[in-house]
Amino acid sequence: MAWLRGKRGVKWSRPGPDLIPAWVADMDFEVAPPIRAALTGMVDRGDLGYPDWDRDPLPGAFVARMQHSFGWTPDGAYVRPITDLIQALQVILYLTTEPGDRVVAHLPNYPPFPTSIAEMERVLAPVRLHPDGDSWTWDPDELRTAARDAKVLLLVNPQNPTGRVLTRAELQQLADVADEHDLLVVSDEIHAELAYRPHEHIPFAPFAPDRTITITSATKAYNIAGVRTAVVHVGPKWVRKRWDALPPFLLGHPNALGVEATVAAWRDCDEWLAALREHLRAQRDHLTARIGDLPGLSMRVPDGGYLAWLDCSAAELDDPAGFFRAKAKLELAPGPDYDPQATDWVRLNFATGRAVLDEILDRMAASLQTRP
Repeated sequence: MAWLRGKRGVKWSRPGPDLIPAWVADMDFEVAPPIRAALTGMVDRGDLGYPDWDRDPLPGAFVARMQHSFGWTPDGAYVRPITDLIQALQVILYLTTEPGDRVVAHLPNYPPFPTSIAEMERVLAPVRLHPDGDSWTWDPDELRTAARDAKVLLLVNPQNPTGRVLTRAELQQLADVADEHDLLVVSDEIHAELAYRPHEHIPFAPFAPDRTITITSATKAYNIAGVRTAVVHVGPKWVRKRWDALPPFLLGHPNALGVEATVAAWRDCDEWLAALREHLRAQRDHLTARIGDLPGLSMRVPDGGYLAWLDCSAAELDDPAGFFRAKAKLELAPGPDYDPQATDWVRLNFATGRAVLDEILDRMAASLQTRP
């Protein structure tokens, strides 16, 4: 754990030396060798000058990766580089909506998305995910009610924090609602390469190509969030026109190291990614088995990603994240960050080594024994 404690990133440094972090969505693994080689190669040859953005390799790398991984052939001319998905959503909302416009999104949801909607004075029209046996679902009537008079449907697939991977039928239902209400669809697919079989990630864009904007990045699957590089595939022509009318330097551009790391990830890391998925699947299954032995806690097995959405309601904790911070010295993500109604929930990141995961679970078990 000393190597992890020595990191300067937010996951391990912000909680302080007394806590084990399992909150923010960073993984506790070494950089993939092809990415390391690409970055050190740039430094070794002194290639840190102004990049030639007229030959930006990101669109081609994105198109090739989507073809390879999902059988989708996007148009590289529709790709716009950007630094991260939060920036992408804010740019899209700025270009396509006005204050007071409604944005449909599932809850619970990745906190910066609802926060961005509120800070930009748009109105969140929530569609809550409900437990459905071992999985999650939503009420189609609630979806249609939320979509009435809305402008944008924000989709997160695989879903964060539940880990739900949407089916073809569910994506078609969303596409039908978007068509019925003339919604622009923003599809966050950043966890797409971390779906576990038999579940399969299916890109949304082919269901509604003229109304879908896909935002994604290599940062989650390849653990390189700090390189600040993402892409936006802008299907609607009218949105591309507005995007390209912005002052050319207003949005900046991903840095040269980030582009190099992303291209290496999408081009050269299949073997590393396959091994990672197997490790994460084993971690997920181990976590699932051990959670079953913790009094008052339960979870639905995520279809993808490395985040577990834990139900602590039966433990009768007033503030589960605060309880585990104080009693177990663990930093978990509080449920209300993802949905104001999720007061009995926490999110746990299991993308770490087995020893660290077991230490987390041992501390949780011991702390639960201290309840009155």
